[in-house]
Amino acid sequence: MEPKHFQLIKDFGKEMLVYRFALEEVNTKLKILNEEMSFIQHYNPIEHLKTRLKKPKSILTKLERKGLDITVDNVREHVRDIAGVRVTCSFNADVYKVYELICQQNDVEVLEMKDYIKHPKENGYQSLHLIISIPVFMTNQTQHVPVEIQIRTIAMDFWASLEHKIYYKFKKNVPDEIRLELKETADTIAMLDGRMMRLNEKVQMIKDQSSEEDDLFERVNQYL
Repeated sequence: MEPKHFQLIKDFGKEMLVYRFALEEVNTKLKILNEEMSFIQHYNPIEHLKTRLKKPKSILTKLERKGLDITVDNVREHVRDIAGVRVTCSFNADVYKVYELICQQNDVEVLEMKDYIKHPKENGYQSLHLIISIPVFMTNQTQHVPVEIQIRTIAMDFWASLEHKIYYKFKKNVPDEIRLELKETADTIAMLDGRMMRLNEKVQMIKDQSSEEDDLFERVNQYL
C-alpha cells in the first residue's frame, strides 16, 4: 500500500470517529431534553430515537457522483448527512416543539431546514429535515460537525418505511398504480395526523379544566 493511501485511510478513519462522537452528542442532547420535558410538563414529545452513521462506501460513492476527489476535506465540505438522527413523535405539534428545543440550544447552529410536512414531496413524503452543526471537543481541537436530523410523526415514519421497502423491491421502477396508492395513503395519513392532534388537544383541554376544578375545590375546603 502506498504511503499516501495509508494516510488517507488513517485520516478517514479518524474523521468517521468524529462523526460518531457528534452523533452521540446529539442523541444525548435529545434524550435530556425529552426527559426534562417529561419531568417538568409530564409529557414527552419524543417517542423514539434512531441514529445511523453513513457507511464509508456510500460516502465515497457520493463524492464520485459529484465528480469530486476522494479527500477528507471534500467529505467535510460536500457530504453533510454522514451522521443522522431520526426523531419520531406522536403529533405534528411535537415535531415543531422538538425543532424549537433544538434551536434554543446555545451550542447548536441550524444550517438548513426543509419542511416536508407543510410542503410534502410530490410522492407524498412528509418529514422535517434539519442539518445542524454541533461542536465535538477532541484532545487537540474543537471540530464543528454537521448532523442530519429527521423529525416526523409515527404515521409518517410508517409510511416512509413502507415506501422505502416498495421502492427497494421494485428497484425504484415502481408501477404508476402503486405510486398513486402510495400518494393517496400519504394524504390519508396527513388527515389522520391532524385528526389525532385535534383529539389530543381536546383531551388536554378537558384534563386542564378538571385540574382547575380540583384546585378550586381544594381552596374552598381550606375555608370550611
